[in-house]
Amino acid sequence: MSKTIAILAPGAMGSAVARRLSENGARVLTSLKGRSEATQQRAADAGMIGAEDDAIAGADIILSIVPPGEAEALAERLAGLIVKRAKKPVVVDCNAVNVDTVRRIEEIIGSAQAPFVDGGIIGFPPQPGGKSPAFYMSGEHAKDLAVLRDFGLDIRIVEGPVGAASALKMSYAGIVKGLAGIGSAMVVAATKAGAADALRDELALSQPAILARLEVALPDMIPKAYRWVAEMHEISGFLGPDHPASQIYEGFAKWFEHLAADAKGEAVDAALLKAFAAGVAKKKA
Repeated sequence: MSKTIAILAPGAMGSAVARRLSENGARVLTSLKGRSEATQQRAADAGMIGAEDDAIAGADIILSIVPPGEAEALAERLAGLIVKRAKKPVVVDCNAVNVDTVRRIEEIIGSAQAPFVDGGIIGFPPQPGGKSPAFYMSGEHAKDLAVLRDFGLDIRIVEGPVGAASALKMSYAGIVKGLAGIGSAMVVAATKAGAADALRDELALSQPAILARLEVALPDMIPKAYRWVAEMHEISGFLGPDHPASQIYEGFAKWFEHLAADAKGEAVDAALLKAFAAGVAKKKA
């Protein structure tokens, strides 16, 4: 039996998830109001149907997949759309937000008497013929999302309340993106000090797994750095203001903000990161 699923918004992850769902028989809606021509084309290519607010509110499931800083505002909008409807959609926040944020979102959606699920996505956007990223779900209504397995998504239920899935996402991203932040900062510093080759050689000898990770992570992070800024603030909030390590992630937020600005400008540091990664590949060849 088909399902109508609304995805807001049709970004890189949202449109790729929509393509996977539509390829497996789901009807996928999105809102295209005010969207650029490129975004509208991406949505069309993914099989998404541009829909008015009433149709969005009438979906069986609504997946919120937006930058972390936009998650609460979208929840407010969704609550306003569905509050008067007799049949309520299951609303899933799939964003990289901390536990306090997702609980506020739960309250917002709860004010419209709609079932709410806390979600966390780990992995890359699904590619045609490839595997789905993991969708971790928690909360009272998480098991209602198991149906999405029938439409090609890797749904994993986390036993626990709303906040458990987001805690997992924050912890995982804090480790993986934290390593990218540390690695990129040290590679740039070493390169500017003339020690890039020596650092690469030492890592190859004593930390080959870390070097292999950096070879992939450094060039991959450059176009994504702007999206990671808000996520670092969320991870800092997840730790809490009194946690000694929270400032580490505030520092990463500033570093990723710098890298994003650099990539849009003269790309000085971006070139250093790419050169280091290329040097790793050259040594292996």
